[in-house]
Amino acid sequence: MAKTRVAVLYGGKADEHSISCISAATFMRALDPELFEAVPIGITKTGTWFVDGEDPLGWNLAEGLPEAVETPDSREVVLTIGDGGDGFHARNADGSLDSLGHIDVVLPALHGPFGEDGTIQGLFEMMGVPYVGCGVFASAACMDKHYTKVLLRAAGIPVAPGITLDTRHYDASDEFATDGEEFLRQVNEAGLQYPLFVKPSRAGSSFGVTKVEQIGDAAALAAAVFEASRHDWRVLVEQGIDAREIECAVVRIHPTDPTRAALPGEVVLDRRSEGDDQFYDFDSKYMDSQASHTEIPAKIGDDLIARVRETAVRAFDAVDGMGLSRVDTFVTADGDVLVNEINTLPGCTSISMFPQAWEAMGIPFRTVVTDLIEGALA
Repeated sequence: MAKTRVAVLYGGKADEHSISCISAATFMRALDPELFEAVPIGITKTGTWFVDGEDPLGWNLAEGLPEAVETPDSREVVLTIGDGGDGFHARNADGSLDSLGHIDVVLPALHGPFGEDGTIQGLFEMMGVPYVGCGVFASAACMDKHYTKVLLRAAGIPVAPGITLDTRHYDASDEFATDGEEFLRQVNEAGLQYPLFVKPSRAGSSFGVTKVEQIGDAAALAAAVFEASRHDWRVLVEQGIDAREIECAVVRIHPTDPTRAALPGEVVLDRRSEGDDQFYDFDSKYMDSQASHTEIPAKIGDDLIARVRETAVRAFDAVDGMGLSRVDTFVTADGDVLVNEINTLPGCTSISMFPQAWEAMGIPFRTVVTDLIEGALA
């Protein structure tokens, strides 16, 4: 029986480029060699697609963050949109094109803009090539935290209070210093409680996120908004929630299937016990092995476990999710469950919650990946 040929895309133009490379390696290791043939396609930070680069299977998080770069032997990928799965080619040094063979399905192991935001999903929709994961709408809506909250509120799912700023209407020449008082006025008008978390609406892996603790500090607020605006002109200012951050992996393999939720887990920030005022930033996630660890299932009691799973399913369904996602929630001391965000292509590194959660359920990650690919092909 011929193997299913899976184009695994990695890298990309987003800030999460290196995490995408590690996620691709994890997915490729999880591909059943009896069923699938991987066709790795790298995307550089400037957007060039290529094949025959460094083998992603050689990458692991313990050895640092890799980059998808062209090598002397690599070849640029050229797509012929109208040819569907037969439209993947490599350009030789003399300008001629070689077919990469028929691609049955794409696994876009891409995070952030131009990978997780509906753009590449739209490309494969136009090509008529099946792909793993959420469709165009869910990908776009969940990449934008502002619109995620709009959809969740409409579905009656609680989210953190906050405001959204369109920073194109403010003066970036002084890093918004003269606009700090206006930002502060809007925060006060919305009745937001401190600390505040200021974040870009369309970014991932905690890039551009700043915690503002000093009440009424217009300068700190302006600086935080400017930092977030470097990643996206739409900026969220959210009220900090005194809660535990509980993450829940979900899948829906076929459109008619019910959404399934794994046991939720908690990222425990280990240095908080030492008095360090941590939050879960990029370094805590990926670079500092002593900064955090995961607990699956989260130690919140059976009732809250069930409510987190139910909320995650409702949130995924509310945005018309498909394939896989990780729903991040806040669980307060009073037992309230709020949705923070939905990651439609969650990180799949060796320390990431999504693969660990299914393993904790007794379901090997290889099984999950096989189901997702076969579901995309159905």
